[in-house]
Amino acid sequence: MDILLDILMIVGGVAVVLWGADKLTVGSVALASRMGVSQMVIGLTVVALGTSMPEFCVSFVSALKGTADMAVGNVVGSNIFNAMLIVGAAAMVAPMSVMRQTVRKDLVFAVAASMIMGALVFDQSISRADAAVLSALFFVYMWITLKGAKGATSADTPAMGADGTENDDTTATGQKFQMWKAAMWITVGLACLIAGSNVFVSGATSVALALNVPEAVVGLTIVAGGTSMPELATSVVAARKGSSGIAIGNVIGSNVFNILFVVGLTGVVCPMTVSGITYIDLAVMTGSMVLLWFFAYTKLTIARWEGAVLTGLFLGYMGWLIAGGW
Repeated sequence: MDILLDILMIVGGVAVVLWGADKLTVGSVALASRMGVSQMVIGLTVVALGTSMPEFCVSFVSALKGTADMAVGNVVGSNIFNAMLIVGAAAMVAPMSVMRQTVRKDLVFAVAASMIMGALVFDQSISRADAAVLSALFFVYMWITLKGAKGATSADTPAMGADGTENDDTTATGQKFQMWKAAMWITVGLACLIAGSNVFVSGATSVALALNVPEAVVGLTIVAGGTSMPELATSVVAARKGSSGIAIGNVIGSNVFNILFVVGLTGVVCPMTVSGITYIDLAVMTGSMVLLWFFAYTKLTIARWEGAVLTGLFLGYMGWLIAGGW
């Protein structure tokens, strides 16, 4: 009966997450139109912060309970999920256009953040000084992103009316929203994403621990996958709706938030000793971001075949973990 209940929690969590992702995408596109900024900026900030809340909650609580391997493994695993599976799945649904500024600034920052975390965790610990460095870089990243927000307009934001003039209250889906309604759908969508992912993680983790799976592997796989469900659902739904700016911005922003905000704030409150996360895991996290940057740099597009490559590499890494690579 316990296993059956866990399975029902997993299925229910997925359903809530998917519904929340749809509402979050609709509200985010509307908000971008109303504010006169690009969908990329909304994806990098509002959507990325919201979809990173499950990672923050899980990592923070795990660190406080003394399970640092699960806390850091959650972040490392989530970033691998984001860069490989989420971008890969979204690109296979619809090729993703990437702005030149994103390749030159945002992706470079995400790659740098991955390298910095890898260097800080090299001694198998996150001290308060390490965490303070990450937190300071987070504020620098937010300042740079918000400073250029008004200038980061794109072809799809704001939406254009039939007469060629700006139509600030029309989303890319043709729905007219006032600011309060866009904010409402974003809030409802985020609430569903966080609640649904928490239910999913609870059910999946119970099954894994019952099978005696190591703590670090649970963090790298099941917990990371569960807390990455908001990013996966949001990016795939956004790509299907033609809002590639939100899809790719969500992934990049979430990876930066996970490292600088989640690990930074968690480490400041509770320094962590990490023993179960290997150099291979850290190398895969950094390498996945470098590969994503390379694919985006070539033609400013993540093509379907490139999405298939990312997905295939992700499945290979997961297979290595499950087969006993830890």
